[in-house]
Amino acid sequence: MAPWAGAELAALSPLRAVWLTLAAAFLLTLLLQLVPHGLLPGCALFQDLIRYGKTKLGGPPRPAACRAFDVPKRYFCHFYIISVLWNGFLLWHLTQSLFLGAPFPNWLHGLLRILGAAQFQEGELALSAFLVLVFLWLHSLRRLFECFYVSVFSNVMIHVVQYCFGLVYYVLVGLTVLSQVPMDGGNVYVIGKNLLMQARWFHILGTMMFIWSSAHQYKCHVILGNLRKNKAGVVIHCNHRIPFGDWFEYVSSPNYLAELMIYVSMAVTFGLHNLTWWLVVTYVFFSQALSAFLSHKFYKSKFVSYPKHRKAFLPFLF
Repeated sequence: MAPWAGAELAALSPLRAVWLTLAAAFLLTLLLQLVPHGLLPGCALFQDLIRYGKTKLGGPPRPAACRAFDVPKRYFCHFYIISVLWNGFLLWHLTQSLFLGAPFPNWLHGLLRILGAAQFQEGELALSAFLVLVFLWLHSLRRLFECFYVSVFSNVMIHVVQYCFGLVYYVLVGLTVLSQVPMDGGNVYVIGKNLLMQARWFHILGTMMFIWSSAHQYKCHVILGNLRKNKAGVVIHCNHRIPFGDWFEYVSSPNYLAELMIYVSMAVTFGLHNLTWWLVVTYVFFSQALSAFLSHKFYKSKFVSYPKHRKAFLPFLF
């Protein structure tokens, strides 16, 4: 890496500070859940904010004050609607800039500067950021499709704070990707005239990993959805059952594991040395690990015959 890149990595930009704070908060929350029950005082609001969907059913009794802020879990689809629209908008402007030489709008360029986007020039980052933004948009589009046509939501709830966080998250993650685009003033910096000339081995590997992990996540969501349907594909109940097949043979929440692998594939696409994106991956790791741990506890408490060899999140480890 060039000397200026090392100096750039050392800076704690506002975006890096946000992702570092989120990662630390979810790590602390996960560690608190691992503490034996009874050693720490309970807090209904805290538990309500970290649990959603079925894991609320396995948590402590919820006071009426908490239930007043419930919204249906099926509102998850709103996250992906926002992501498809917003990140599609960002992808459109990046495409215009890369292939037609159009500068970013002044307000968008100014926002990126406030968030800590650096004015640097590195050969492969333009193609990397473009691919990752495409991946993010395709991921959101697939998840939106799954919300409408694959998943079967029961009447479980999420807290309104979790709902608002989910809306903000996909806006922030798109801006994080765009902030990694090498800039020369208000224009994207591209070495040479052909963007594809920047292609490197990690772009190919990252793309393959993204397709592989996305395919497994889709399979896992199909398995979960089919648990509530008959052979004709008609929803017949909204009860929870033990899922089997694909990565469910190893962990309780392979959809969360696949989500992590999708973000790791984006880190690979960035060339493996993008600190900002690794902070995003670290946040995703701890947030998905927390959800998987709570989901694992729910399954074990509900089903006496639950497979004992299954781990919560990481095969054979956790």
